[in-house]
Amino acid sequence: MNTDKLVSEIRSKQSFLCVGLDVDLNKIPSFLLEKEDPIFEFNKAIIDATHDLAVAYKPNTAFYEAYGLKGWQGLQKTIDYLNANYPTLFTIADAKRGDIGNTSRMYADAFLKEMNFDSITVAPYMGKDSVEPFLKYEGKHVILLALTSNEGAFDFQTLDVDGLELYKRVLETSVTWENSNRLMYVVGATKAEYLAEIRDIIPNSFLLVPGVGAQGGSLEAVCKYGMNDDVGLLVNSSRGIIYASNREDFAQQARIAAAELQEQMKVILNATY
Repeated sequence: MNTDKLVSEIRSKQSFLCVGLDVDLNKIPSFLLEKEDPIFEFNKAIIDATHDLAVAYKPNTAFYEAYGLKGWQGLQKTIDYLNANYPTLFTIADAKRGDIGNTSRMYADAFLKEMNFDSITVAPYMGKDSVEPFLKYEGKHVILLALTSNEGAFDFQTLDVDGLELYKRVLETSVTWENSNRLMYVVGATKAEYLAEIRDIIPNSFLLVPGVGAQGGSLEAVCKYGMNDDVGLLVNSSRGIIYASNREDFAQQARIAAAELQEQMKVILNATY
């Protein structure tokens, strides 16, 4: 999916909501455990209940890898279901891959070609030759980790490197790579005050922003400092939506939680554009 289609979806739905599909079998409603594939059944119900409120879905692959073959099968069925039934939704494999060139090429083939996600999160630590293999796919995107929302982000990401924070070096360097127009970036909502300076470096790129809701990030602050002319934001919520209830009404409660966040986004969009 190209970004023009994503922007059109955002405008149409008045939403830039991304729903994180982080499936923990210890948290989903117990009755689903009796199903042949509880992971997929949970995801399907969440997607069906929220697809008109969200513009993107982001399975974190760790929550599937943890269950071995059954987890991978649930993930494959989830992405197949999204692509077949809701093809205008933007899909993100939150896999945080990144390795030497040959290995990155295989990771890219796995998620962008074989599984047919629209995008994948990638760690930049190993540099250009570890990221460019992911950037070769036309119509696909790499979401590069820039400034994350976890406490340990300050261990390295904000270190001074010749007068400039490391994450800014990552941003400045990444835009010189081949097919850098296919790059998006992860910036945590708990780092909203950094967004203005980030926008000075990458004014036109989309930002995937986790950390709103359960992690304490402010939607208003993210929008104040992070929006651009095309909105340019995908704000992710996982636990606050998918685990709004662990009873039989879980999908309906997920919809209510998603609708509350989407309504806030609608108000901000109408006030901004």
